[in-house]
Amino acid sequence: MQRMSLPQGTLFDSDTPLALGSHAFVLPGLALPYVPELLPALDAIQRVAPFRHMVTPGGFEMSVQLTNCGALGWVTDRHGYRYTAHDPATGQPWPPMPPSFLHLAREAAARAGFDDFTQDACLINCYEPGSRMSLHQDRNEQDLFAPVVSVSLGLPAIFQFGGLTRSGRPARVPLVHGDVVVWGGPDRLRYHGVLPIEDGLHPLLGARRINFTLRRAA
Repeated sequence: MQRMSLPQGTLFDSDTPLALGSHAFVLPGLALPYVPELLPALDAIQRVAPFRHMVTPGGFEMSVQLTNCGALGWVTDRHGYRYTAHDPATGQPWPPMPPSFLHLAREAAARAGFDDFTQDACLINCYEPGSRMSLHQDRNEQDLFAPVVSVSLGLPAIFQFGGLTRSGRPARVPLVHGDVVVWGGPDRLRYHGVLPIEDGLHPLLGARRINFTLRRAA
């Protein structure tokens, strides 16, 4: 299949937040001014803690590659899902969280109504065409009301945002380079996922979608 070249920018014409719930919002293009700082920071992180395919407790290899930065990193293996202070591949602490990540997360959280958000963990996912993330809840954190701030870079994606149970049909939300999604409070345990990434080329990231989510884990 011939790859198409995708322009930068957002599918939304306005910077008005798009409500997905009472405490869940898409912030179109919010990350775009940060991109000149975000991309070099991402390169530095993956040099220390490279992307890798982790294995679920059931023994299945995830289609998405991941790494982490911050005081804590999310990992999965045969022993379960959990946060660790050290990269299990190297035994070293995860790379520190870059200032640009912190500033973006705090701005996004505040715009979504979550003032004074502090984060100690950042899970970074690398999607290639065909990669997906099945519907799931983020529930390994101690505070299940503090928001998740999710940043999309590179190839576009269809984000699925459902209810508090697996039943029901989730909303399908198109996300493109620079869009940020924030959900917390009563929406914090909503099921969410990503449909398979379509083939394409982004002018800055090539055939990849980078998504990183900032959380308060401890």
